[in-house]
Amino acid sequence: MAVKLIAKNRDDLKRSQTREYRLSGLVPAVLYGKKLESQPVVVDSVPFIKALREVGRNGIFSLSVEGNGKTHQVIVHDLQTDSLKGGLLHIDFFEVDMKSELDANVAVRLTGEAPGSKEGGVVSHLLYELSVRALPADIPEEIEVDISNLGIGDSIQVSDLTHVDSFEINNDPEETIVTITAPAAEKEPEQTPEEEVEEAAEEKQEE
Repeated sequence: MAVKLIAKNRDDLKRSQTREYRLSGLVPAVLYGKKLESQPVVVDSVPFIKALREVGRNGIFSLSVEGNGKTHQVIVHDLQTDSLKGGLLHIDFFEVDMKSELDANVAVRLTGEAPGSKEGGVVSHLLYELSVRALPADIPEEIEVDISNLGIGDSIQVSDLTHVDSFEINNDPEETIVTITAPAAEKEPEQTPEEEVEEAAEEKQEE
């Protein structure tokens, strides 16, 4: 079930007003869709963060805009944050048709411990996101990839993932998600000049 959010119309688009919104705990946002004209709004940051944690990055929000009496089923298409302070800067809400499939990027999470890593191998996680196509309500928050059977030299490709009826993976089946690489060969320590002289002297004595 979609989490409810309330938005307010944002009529003043001046930079100074945008700054005031953020200082008062509101996040500037825009609501748009294939059949919906772009509409500037603001949402309260605290309820939004709470809702985002509840449904996840690809979750469905039931967004009501005060004043127009309409409720929109939306996903967070883009989320801008302050890289220094960590605060929210802007949100893009995209209205979705719950009966039409769409594409979304889903995080990949590795699970288990690879036997190859216990033997000195290195777990190389190469693909951190997968593109999937699904109905909005069927988009997963993350895709788990079990590496508990991987030895040194083994890998998991997109084609190895168990088929899931609720969504389709768009990536090339030959793309590698994770591999266990062999440990780097240890180099013998280089000799110091003193050691080279001693070795040469020992060889001379043997002659």
